[in-house]
Amino acid sequence: MLFNSYAFIFVYLPVTFAAFFLTAKYICNRASTLVLVLASFIFYGYWDVHYVPLLFASITFNYLVGRQIGLTNNQRLWLIFGVVVNVALLGYFKYTDFFLITVNNISGSDFDLPHIILPLGISFFTFTQSAYLVDAYRGEAAKHDFLTYCEFVTIFPHLIAGPIINHKKMLPQFIAEKTFHINIENIAIGLTLFAMGLVKKVMIADNLAPIANNVFSRADSLTFLESWVGALAYTFQLYFDFSGYSEMAIGLGLMFNLKLPVNFNSPYQSKNIIDFWRRWHMTLGTWVKDYLYIPMGGNRQGELKKMRNLFVSMLIIGLWHGAGWTFILWGEFMGCC
Repeated sequence: MLFNSYAFIFVYLPVTFAAFFLTAKYICNRASTLVLVLASFIFYGYWDVHYVPLLFASITFNYLVGRQIGLTNNQRLWLIFGVVVNVALLGYFKYTDFFLITVNNISGSDFDLPHIILPLGISFFTFTQSAYLVDAYRGEAAKHDFLTYCEFVTIFPHLIAGPIINHKKMLPQFIAEKTFHINIENIAIGLTLFAMGLVKKVMIADNLAPIANNVFSRADSLTFLESWVGALAYTFQLYFDFSGYSEMAIGLGLMFNLKLPVNFNSPYQSKNIIDFWRRWHMTLGTWVKDYLYIPMGGNRQGELKKMRNLFVSMLIIGLWHGAGWTFILWGEFMGCC
């Protein structure tokens, strides 16, 4: 279900909003949390109900592994087990076809492609939960019940397009008493941000998309001017699409008294490539810094290893964005910059 669809704006959002706050008022906060969790699963299942069990299994697995990390002396083994399973799940769905295509091209073999459909949001909920396991290993993950953990992973404003959220900042909000009471100021700000994002998505990005698609569909017969028109149309389509979704997500969160992290901060105003990556997909950059770059050594082991760590981090960011050599080369180029 897309944020800009009629079904979401006129049915799903008002029904979920009313059900959440009415349940909190007339029944209890726990029941209200359950309503929001079920609504988020419905939101996810609207795209394809067949992948709801996969999402639920992933949540259950990571919650149990996280608890086991906190209860056992073999914390490192449980962490490795949890992260490997998460990465394997993501790799199977997102990169199997790409891997087989590469093998076929290099070896001349003819492996059949399974054409696996990528589950919606799998990159986001995989990274979110892997970070939770790492923090559990570090002793930084507070213990919460399964229902609250489900809400953390599935909360619909972030589930399919980010931002990547962190349990240390979000879990306390899910159980705070003020979360379950209507806040007119938050609703007003949230609606404003949602409307701004909706305009960017529908009126700008979606109108630029046909222009970019038309140009890229006939790349072998373009004039100089058409090439620039297509490149600029795609550049601003991507910008306003991502910016719009980021603002809509934050706005939706505020309507439910949740402060999601800022994920986009005018990256085309950046002064250099480092500044760009501090502004573009900010939560992904933070995740890579905290759970990949710094654990590899960051900038603490000399300039050469710092460059290596930056290169690997950007390579992972490139691969995260898509399964293809163009994404890998793009990540390598960003790493070299």
